[in-house]
Amino acid sequence: MSLSIRNQIPGTVVSVTPGEVMATVKVRLTSGQEITAAITLEAVNELGIEEGFEVRTLIKSTEVALATGAVDGLSIRNQIPGTVTHIATGGAMAGVKVAVAGGELTAAITKDAVEDLGLTTGSEVTALIKSTEISLAAA
Repeated sequence: MSLSIRNQIPGTVVSVTPGEVMATVKVRLTSGQEITAAITLEAVNELGIEEGFEVRTLIKSTEVALATGAVDGLSIRNQIPGTVTHIATGGAMAGVKVAVAGGELTAAITKDAVEDLGLTTGSEVTALIKSTEISLAAA
């Protein structure tokens, strides 16, 4: 199956914490970085997700925010450091490619945000992704 989701990073499930309807799934990416996905308990059961399960994390580029450094005092658990490798700007929006350990992320942000943050190729950034915006696929 081909997907339009540009951000697909492989990893291994390290823990599953089930709740009534949702579960949090911690995934160790190939880089060693851990991220958390919040998915339905139904999806966990249907996919057979458990510790040691190989998955692919799927993150829409519109759900990746960028900061010019680590951010404290924020509910967003997933903060992935990286370096800007390419910026493509259009009328209102920009696509920013960020090299991260183990892969690459693309963030779709406003052109104004690129300018306000002073982003250029080589800028150090932190990608911010809410756990509810990460989907998982069986590898």
